[in-house]
Amino acid sequence: MIAFIATDAAAGTAALMVTNANSTRVLATINGVASTPRWSPNGQQMALLAVTGAHKAIGAVEAGQAQVGEIGSADDEQRIGLVAIAGGEVRFVSPADTFVYEYDWTPDGRGFVATAAQGNGDNNWWIAKLVAIDAAGGAVRVVAAPSFQMDAPHVSPDGRRVLFIGGLMSDFGAVGGDLFSVAFTGGVPSNLTPGAPATVTSLIWNGRTPVVTRLVGDRFEISRVALGATSATLMPIWSGAVSGQAGDALVAVAANGRTIGSVVSDFGHPPEINLINNTGALRPITNENAGHAPLVSARSVNWTSEGRAVQGWLLAPLTPPTGKAAMIVEIHGGPSSAATPGYVWSGLTRSLIEHGYYIFRPNPRGSYGQGEAFTRANVRDFGGGDLRDIQVGIDAVLKIAPVDPERLGVYGHSYGGFMTMWTVTHSTRFKAAVAGAGIANWISYYGQNGIDQWMIPFFGASAYDDPEVYRADSPISTIKAAKTPTLIYVGERDVECPPAQSVEFWHGLRAMGVPTSLVIYEGAGHHLRKPDQIHDRETRIVGWFDGLLR
Repeated sequence: MIAFIATDAAAGTAALMVTNANSTRVLATINGVASTPRWSPNGQQMALLAVTGAHKAIGAVEAGQAQVGEIGSADDEQRIGLVAIAGGEVRFVSPADTFVYEYDWTPDGRGFVATAAQGNGDNNWWIAKLVAIDAAGGAVRVVAAPSFQMDAPHVSPDGRRVLFIGGLMSDFGAVGGDLFSVAFTGGVPSNLTPGAPATVTSLIWNGRTPVVTRLVGDRFEISRVALGATSATLMPIWSGAVSGQAGDALVAVAANGRTIGSVVSDFGHPPEINLINNTGALRPITNENAGHAPLVSARSVNWTSEGRAVQGWLLAPLTPPTGKAAMIVEIHGGPSSAATPGYVWSGLTRSLIEHGYYIFRPNPRGSYGQGEAFTRANVRDFGGGDLRDIQVGIDAVLKIAPVDPERLGVYGHSYGGFMTMWTVTHSTRFKAAVAGAGIANWISYYGQNGIDQWMIPFFGASAYDDPEVYRADSPISTIKAAKTPTLIYVGERDVECPPAQSVEFWHGLRAMGVPTSLVIYEGAGHHLRKPDQIHDRETRIVGWFDGLLR
């Protein structure tokens, strides 16, 4: 059987369902939201994460509650629930005052290992602890509480140790770091892959041998893990310049451990389900999207900046325009993330390509793919070193592509929006800019956003304890240097990057006499969800660049 969650947003319910070749049935219905169903080891129960009476969708990227009434008086708490395979009521086993983020069954089926924290679920993933939860009585025991972020906890088949991914992560869901191990009874975690020039991006352990995926430069790598007491040897099975996805991991592993599956795509090939066997052979088993031809050409670009190896992607029209073309530098969010391959279906990228633009997606310091030291290289230096990396990357592109250096635009969303604001107050190289859900003033942002816990590992202290580092990294501090016309947009209920930040930067540009436009999308969160708002944003962005770069 296959288990899944079916959501009815209008009714405010989520149904836990199972299906096989003969029937589909509802095991339980939640008045709220639910996710992440997991079979018990004996197949007789189903666990899930759920919030009853949820005030909002789970995650800080979703639209927040209206800020009226007594603020912060009632937090949604995501709990582990159990349902018998025959169906019935959900029995919650984790505490009512604790938000569970990631979890897995223990091999004996008597409990769970999880990352969890008390209080506001949007904000506290960055201070979550690794815990064991008893399935019978709900007792919680701390296994580890390191100072870094954790994700994807799994218990060994003998129940003696826990593996997880640990590192500097800026966004819940954007996972990357090293592979760690800690005794299930508790203790100090050991880094099994210290100094590796790669980023572990997912972990699955449902057989004798763990499997991880890593981002190694521009390559998506799948490896088996040979575990030692205090170290691990990664044995690559397959790698390619692609992206993979399989549920809440990036690959799925068969129960016998011999076959690995993933939905694989790259810039020129749309997603298909692929299987990888023990010999490393990659074989597609679907051809649902075979009729879709490539819409862009892509190449990996590598350069050196201040002694660091840096990588990015250059996208170009299949038929380049005559003469030199305009180029948009698209800076990813995070900063702990990376631009990776993915098929271009439609949307903003397709529109820009069809209008003749080249698109450059750099992975500067702070990104995944070059190891944890590279990811940590912009700590207490937001905008400084990463902008220098990007500038050198643009120079590298100009040497290999017919791009007009006088027609450059810059665009980013979230941290990329901050980077756009920072760029236009530190460079006059760009003739047009678009800042989506950006951050203009780190000090005021600290008191406005709903996820301030993420900032401490990056700035080293709160804005109240070390305001100077926050002030120095704020684009508003150098607003008088801005010259570049800038379009700004943001969601009205953005929890991660509140609209006040966009208003502040827009106000500053207007005061400096810089052409600017600000759009606030009604009811929207950090990610726009309504098709009409997405279409409006894309139309505005293309029109903005066309008006200034064509």
